[in-house]
Amino acid sequence: MNAPKHTTAPLAWDLFCRVIDNFGDIGVCWRLAAQLGALGHRVRLWTDDASALAWMAPRGAPGVEVLPWPAGPVAASPCDVLVEAFGCDVPEGFLAGLPPPDADGQAKHPIWINLEYLSAEGYVERSHRLPSPLFSGPGAGRTRWFFYPGFTERTGGLLRENDLPERQAAFDRAGWRARHGIAPEAFAVSLFCYEPAGLPALLGRLAERGDAHLLATPGRATAAVRSVLQDGSTSAVSEPGFPITYLAPCPQPAFDDMLLACDLNAVRGEDSLVRALWAGQPFVWHIYPQDDGAHHAKLDAFLDWLQAPASLRRFHHAWNGIDNTDAAVPPLHPSTLADWRGCVQAARSRLLAQDDLVTQLLGFVREKS
Repeated sequence: MNAPKHTTAPLAWDLFCRVIDNFGDIGVCWRLAAQLGALGHRVRLWTDDASALAWMAPRGAPGVEVLPWPAGPVAASPCDVLVEAFGCDVPEGFLAGLPPPDADGQAKHPIWINLEYLSAEGYVERSHRLPSPLFSGPGAGRTRWFFYPGFTERTGGLLRENDLPERQAAFDRAGWRARHGIAPEAFAVSLFCYEPAGLPALLGRLAERGDAHLLATPGRATAAVRSVLQDGSTSAVSEPGFPITYLAPCPQPAFDDMLLACDLNAVRGEDSLVRALWAGQPFVWHIYPQDDGAHHAKLDAFLDWLQAPASLRRFHHAWNGIDNTDAAVPPLHPSTLADWRGCVQAARSRLLAQDDLVTQLLGFVREKS
């Protein structure tokens, strides 16, 4: 692994994660923990559901210990950095065991960070690195700092391993496709999604091509494909005419390889969106749906930052049920895909010029120590 841009003495980190979407929440937290561990830090990952790590990270990671969510008081050695992911609220029993405030009445250690959700909306730049003093409860006298991942230089950046460009350059794309039964000339599409409104239209577009090969990830993506095929509302969907591979669960590095090997990636949530950006292939994002429709503005903010061509914007709207017309899923012509690929790779170049999330976190911790 390449040396990090900024070095610091090894630190003890306590990272808290409550699982709502066990692929997204724990996926982000595991990548963060593993990257910190690879840099020599000690990380305790506290979670209420570690089951996904059995296939996501079956070998664990150096320096990372996975612990169950505390149900009561915790007698643990003090940490240097306390991270609550996605506003999950650190258990009171853990906070009660922290060292008392300093003589001046300020508790500077551990440095307490609320690692927030990823968004391209304007409030992220305004809220990044803001303090939130606590005046009551077991955390009284401490300050919790908001840290926002993001896509611009005025945010906390994205998770990115230091050796990512080198690993991608060494990736054997042809070999991966051969091992997975994908013909050299096939148009390979990966599917990791919830139940997207635009799935029937996409399957129809793939059938039109005649060279498609769909890779459906396990769980909701596989169930969604099978549901559409069983519905059979159109012949192009009920008899797709192209191979579909239903995949088994796999570790995170294998998922990343799949995104590199495919010609179009359908991703969902937060973690896989970031990995699709690093892969540099055309993609469509299934954003986590919210009842009040707030995800529509979040999606458009991301598409604005991406500088998405009009066809890619329409595809995203159809995929997420904002525009349910089949025509919004454009024919997958080579010129269209080339436009999408150029857009994604330009965005990736902008991101590579910025410091990654872990580099920025370490710099922030040094600054506040």
